[in-house]
Amino acid sequence: MTLFGMINPAANTESTVPANIYDISIESIDGEQMDLSQFKGKKILFVNVASKCGFTPQYEDLEKLSKTYEEELVVIGIPCNQFGNQEPGSPTQIQEFCEVNFGVTFPLTAKVDVKGKQQHPLYTWLTEKQYNGVKSSSVKWNFQKYLVDEKGQLIDFFGSTTNPMSKKITSYLN
Repeated sequence: MTLFGMINPAANTESTVPANIYDISIESIDGEQMDLSQFKGKKILFVNVASKCGFTPQYEDLEKLSKTYEEELVVIGIPCNQFGNQEPGSPTQIQEFCEVNFGVTFPLTAKVDVKGKQQHPLYTWLTEKQYNGVKSSSVKWNFQKYLVDEKGQLIDFFGSTTNPMSKKITSYLN
């Protein structure tokens, strides 16, 4: 098996999805590249978020989780408008909404697709066993969570109904 798999859903042409999550970067909500390698040594919780969803109040507990476990965990919110058009805002609107309504201080990315032909390579890695080495999954709705360990290995994923502060997630953080 090679180090890289051949896929690029965004262009629907061949490209690479790194086998190592730390070789992936994603655009921040401010338009800068966020290199995931900067988080080596910490667990990362990736959450596809939306401002107009029934699960949007989870922002509060995502912030609490981020603050409570800041020494060992980074929460990254990834806005997505693929489920019921529940994240229609611009980057500025999304950022302001999160700060004003929930006091969000954890990193947010630019809006991306988490499934389909335009799927971001991060989500290809998170959802395909051939890349993450653990399991395949599909993103079913907003606020689905993926937990990666300190070495960049997928631990597990959690559905939208799993509260960020639940023992299903925090048991990996103690």
